[in-house]
Amino acid sequence: MVAIPISRTIAIDSDELVESFTRASGPGGQHVNTTDSAVMLRFDVAASPSLPDAVKHRLAVVAGSRMTREGVLVLRSEGARSQLLNRQEVRDRLIEMIREALIVPKTRRPTKPGKAAKARRVDAKKARASVKQGRGKVSID
Repeated sequence: MVAIPISRTIAIDSDELVESFTRASGPGGQHVNTTDSAVMLRFDVAASPSLPDAVKHRLAVVAGSRMTREGVLVLRSEGARSQLLNRQEVRDRLIEMIREALIVPKTRRPTKPGKAAKARRVDAKKARASVKQGRGKVSID
């Protein structure tokens, strides 16, 4: 039972992660046909006691299609020829996703233009109007 640190206050128990190993696709010759180097990590976000509810909701947004309807996050790595490197890579991706979900987005407060901005706008309109006013037919008197 090893805890994986995410932040100062949040750590995930390694028992919450389910890893399965399969054969990786792609090049590798005879080696790829004999070793289970691809790693599929499953993390049940909905049932995790380690994450607060707000983080779970933001993690669902960050995960997108990698999250199942049941709330299970599924990540797969088969880039390296080593199972150990793929395990580390998929765990690093999970930690990065959770850290991204920890960031609370700032709420936008609608603002109105100030008096000076309104005055500049009106002055610009008047200047443009006077330029256009100067155009037109010239009358000879």
